[in-house]
Amino acid sequence: MVKICCIGGGYVGGPTMAVIAYKCPSVVVTVVDISVQRITAWNSDQLPIYEPGLDDVVKQCKGKNLFFSTEVEKHVAEADIVFVSVNTPTKTQGLGAGKAADLTYWESSARMIADVSKSSKIVVEKSTVPVKTAEAIEKILTHNSKGIDFQILSNPEFLAEGTAINDLFVPDRVLIGGRETPGGRKAIKTLKDIYAQWVPEERIICTNLWSAELSKLAANAVLAQRISSINAMSALCEATGADVSQVSHAIGKDSRIGAKFLNASVGFGGSCFQKDILNLVYICECNGLSEVANYWKQVIEVNDYQKRRFVNRIVSSMFNTISGKRIAILGFSFKKDTGDTRETPAIDVCRGLLRDQAQLNIYDPQVPEQQIHKDLSMPKYNWNYPFHSVSMCPDDLKQVRVVSTAYEATKDAHGICILTEWDEFKSLNFQKIYDNMQKPAYVFDGRNVVNVEKLRQIGFIVYSIGKPLDPWLKDMPAVM
Repeated sequence: MVKICCIGGGYVGGPTMAVIAYKCPSVVVTVVDISVQRITAWNSDQLPIYEPGLDDVVKQCKGKNLFFSTEVEKHVAEADIVFVSVNTPTKTQGLGAGKAADLTYWESSARMIADVSKSSKIVVEKSTVPVKTAEAIEKILTHNSKGIDFQILSNPEFLAEGTAINDLFVPDRVLIGGRETPGGRKAIKTLKDIYAQWVPEERIICTNLWSAELSKLAANAVLAQRISSINAMSALCEATGADVSQVSHAIGKDSRIGAKFLNASVGFGGSCFQKDILNLVYICECNGLSEVANYWKQVIEVNDYQKRRFVNRIVSSMFNTISGKRIAILGFSFKKDTGDTRETPAIDVCRGLLRDQAQLNIYDPQVPEQQIHKDLSMPKYNWNYPFHSVSMCPDDLKQVRVVSTAYEATKDAHGICILTEWDEFKSLNFQKIYDNMQKPAYVFDGRNVVNVEKLRQIGFIVYSIGKPLDPWLKDMPAVM
């Protein structure tokens, strides 16, 4: 019986291991983490992350062939395959600050694996890491191996939060990279045989280590590039009277382009896109490819521009001042069907509004109040100037109120900002909301989820990204 241990019980490790256990009943899977709070949550009925379908998968396997533990060294020592799914944040200080990945947790995991192992192991990179990380990890393991054989594989995840379980059940592809040696090929086959229990063989791609590592960064960079491309077009659409939804629909019908990731919005967020592009930029700079680095930097520049543009549009629309005005924030997570707030555009938008002394009522169906306050109060590093961090002063957070319904958030508000595309926001009773707001009442739709004409008929002044401007707004340009 194959024993798998996964170091890290977060957004990637937890769901991935749960699905492997579900699909492979003969494999024993243990997720380990040093966080007692996180493991306690995994062992309870209230899982530490929200992901549609995850509860059912965990319930069917937990206690049978899926286990969660804080005994990290014990389960690593007993495992045949060790997945490493630890955080690899962007460095905030030292060489490569603001761009390079911080591999502190990865290196400490590798040293621990070498220390406790008494038998040969396959060590699998599941975290998103820079190209050549496997080589560095291999050196650490080899120099501390005590004669034990370690094979390193790269098996990057391609999950989208909100659809992660379906992505795991029916993946577009599973990528496995390894050394082109007899030992490396054998390790690749071992992992491939596990995935092959539910994934068609033609969807399992085997490459060398470096190709697998780079493919993950490249995939996220290209997806983010598409979002920034359509967001750049949204600004031009507003200036010319074009409708970005019609433009994206037209170009998406081109089979060479396709329709996915062409929805204009307030900007992309999540744990991967910005981090991976910055990592790619740093790798390019280290290899003397400054033109390539500058090209990918621009993807993030446009994303930051889109968030600033949105805030400026709000301020300019409301007579160039929002001081003391109450604004309802609908949605705080970076996308619907997840409680993840990492790099969510809502943080920068809220900070921008708070700097202009707005009063904020924030509602999100999955993000707890504690997380919202934490995100708004933590220092935020400027990726281009990492030594300059910006944090909100405690007085600013006194202007923030987290509420439990959209109707409570909008009561007596001057304006509404829709920052996450939660389905419930499409079916709100906007007549009721309008009746309970200050006038003029504004809607700033950062996700293009509302029926603009219907809201204008009710009486709202509506700004929807990339759509023809409300007559009220035409004489109030969003000054940058």
